[in-house]
Amino acid sequence: MRLVIALLVCWLAAVGGLGAASPASPSRLERVQLFGREYVRLADWAKANKLTIVWPRSSEVIELTNRWTRLAFTIDSRKAELNGVKVWLSVPIAAHQGAAFIAPLDLRSAVQPVLAPPRNRPGAKIRTVCLDPGHGGKDPGNLDRGRQEKKYTLLLAQEVARLLKNAGLSAPLTRKTDRFIELEERAAIAKRNGADLFISLHFNTVLAANSEAKGVEVYCLTPAYASSTNARGEGANTGAFPGNRHDDKNMLLAYQLQKALIRNLPMEDRGVHRARFGMFRSAQMPAALVEGGFMSNPGDARRIYDAASRRQMAKAIVDGVLAYKRLVERGG
Repeated sequence: MRLVIALLVCWLAAVGGLGAASPASPSRLERVQLFGREYVRLADWAKANKLTIVWPRSSEVIELTNRWTRLAFTIDSRKAELNGVKVWLSVPIAAHQGAAFIAPLDLRSAVQPVLAPPRNRPGAKIRTVCLDPGHGGKDPGNLDRGRQEKKYTLLLAQEVARLLKNAGLSAPLTRKTDRFIELEERAAIAKRNGADLFISLHFNTVLAANSEAKGVEVYCLTPAYASSTNARGEGANTGAFPGNRHDDKNMLLAYQLQKALIRNLPMEDRGVHRARFGMFRSAQMPAALVEGGFMSNPGDARRIYDAASRRQMAKAIVDGVLAYKRLVERGG
């Protein structure tokens, strides 16, 4: 039976509502080799961050408590929750001889960007957000009874762009019409426009007739030497791409987008995922991809095709962008 670990961490409020002290670096903790992977003891990480740990022997739950933040992990699983938002780790949480273990890679690339968000250099502001309506031209994307994904990604992008401009930001699109663009060219368009962020917009589907898959999810680039969320453990030998220079900000952007989507929409939280999509690999700025629901799910589909619901989704995306902007610009 899987052991669920509930981890509650807090830090004092500072500028932007962040903690006064950053979480201790996992590089200072003793490394342990388990099941062919490198881990650190979760209890050691808790102690280094002055957290109180409670794990009754009769209980399946470990709690590290303070006041503000709640993280939840599951043994033998990559699923986690950070402040109520699902996040997929790169390596499963492990248990050995009565102790729980987490990969330093996940502390560094998933947990710490959320608990101690990175900052832009002084004076560097988020001014331009390049929006990428998925598919186009000869590539219709997913299909649903004659409806083509490429149409609805463009409609959503246009609404997001309008709201971003109302917020004082520039919002160029990789395509304004129904035309095909290669993945790598989309990232190049963002660079030519001097974009500070790149956000690709898509909708999901599943082919299985009896599938109940639904909800929203956001992707960002897989860290170097880690397996992507849907790769079934493969790809862990893949090195770094140019886009990996922004790993911490990629994660923070994806997290803030997912957080805003699930808190503003009546849709299931499918979490923050990792992938090595072509436009991620070559992106010269923090990048994320939003999957705004399943065209194959009747409930999600109604929201995708309805203009008022798309406006609500667009507002949530903009809320996520503005939350990210506030965090990385704090103190600058």
